[in-house]
Amino acid sequence: MNLDVAQKQKVSAWIAEGLKLSEIQNRLNTEFALNLTYMEVRILVDDLKLVPIDPPAPNVETPPPAPSSASTNPPATSPPMANAGEPPMPPMPPLAGAGKASVSVDALAKPGALVSGSVQFSDGETAAWYLDQTGRLGIAPKTQGYKASAADLQTFQQNLEGELSKLGF
Repeated sequence: MNLDVAQKQKVSAWIAEGLKLSEIQNRLNTEFALNLTYMEVRILVDDLKLVPIDPPAPNVETPPPAPSSASTNPPATSPPMANAGEPPMPPMPPLAGAGKASVSVDALAKPGALVSGSVQFSDGETAAWYLDQTGRLGIAPKTQGYKASAADLQTFQQNLEGELSKLGF
């Protein structure tokens, strides 16, 4: 794969145009009579320190997920996540009159969960919680039909975020 300077510049221009590696492979064959495999084209682009441009992702709206039949309670929202490369947001201080929630993390996560544990709300009710593989938070109260107050849920999410950050999540 010995390309001269002009050929290397042409490959660089093709990458800048947004051509895919297979299209570059075809152009190398038609314009320079170089019959390279796809892997050889990948190595060539890498040797030239070029990075192919990914096409922009189509802007597709996804419908909200269907409610799970495992729980009759609506799913709680997970705490906001920081973008990669940005420092994490400091935990919000509890609101005046906010509830209290004590969070514990299981040493061994429940089957199907990334991490799980339990929570005790300010009124003494307890619930099991879990984060699934997609990052969705689920809460399963011990008492059927129990719904924690909004203040308790907010405190729970803040405490959970703190506990999980201690564990590296």
